Amino acid sequence: MNTFQNTIEIRSAYLNPNFHVLHSKYFDFGATCRMAFMVENGLTPVIFIKHHIIPIIFRKECIFNSEITFGDKVTVILKVEKATADFGRWTLIYEIYKNNETLATIVTIDEAWMDTNCKKAYYNASRVFSYF
Repeated sequence: MNTFQNTIEIRSAYLNPNFHVLHSKYFDFGATCRMAFMVENGLTPVIFIKHHIIPIIFRKECIFNSEITFGDKVTVILKVEKATADFGRWTLIYEIYKNNETLATIVTIDEAWMDTNCKKAYYNASRVFSYF
């Protein structure tokens, strides 16, 4: 998988009084895309709950290039920037485009797996993927 794409509809609740998208929503757009990607690839919330695993975030960074306003069409493109050989840790890049042409934002996120029973990160993902 090189990329995964998701389209976001801009709602009025996402806007500040100047009709620009709130800065926190850019992270939400990335999270929505990430969950859509995981679900499409069989990593559903039901699997997470059943096996007591979740992805956890170590670092999140956002670079704003262009404001998104009401009426803009927003597309999020997810890319795996890097990952360990067993996918125990990884870095994702979300490129958020408005109107299919302008790169509005770049979000970078570093993640790993965590056991929700003992609250311990797993850097070796063989335990996670042994369920599939």
